[in-house]
Amino acid sequence: VPLQASGGGLVQPRGSLRLSCAASKSIVSMGWYRQAPGKQRESVATITTTGSTIYADSVKGRFTISRDNAQNTVYLQMNSLKPDDTAVYYCWGIYNFRTYWGQGTLVTVSS
Repeated sequence: VPLQASGGGLVQPRGSLRLSCAASKSIVSMGWYRQAPGKQRESVATITTTGSTIYADSVKGRFTISRDNAQNTVYLQMNSLKPDDTAVYYCWGIYNFRTYWGQGTLVTVSS
């Protein structure tokens, strides 16, 4: 199941960005991971079909994950961005008991 991620870019500290990830089929759970240079991959946020959400402690209160089931799309609204949020962000989705990944989108938080 192809997943198409978009929305990354360069933003100043305390700025905002919104990432999108569109799937070609109806996905059960969807979410975002990120990987910064020299760091382990980190799960950022997850959302289920019913809208239940899970966030990493490092982004709680700043990031919001949401989904449009009609469009098979998940969004990650990122506010109050910090330099530590700089990473490649990957979306993922579960379909038919398999996990699929989108291509990464780079988010750079820098002044």
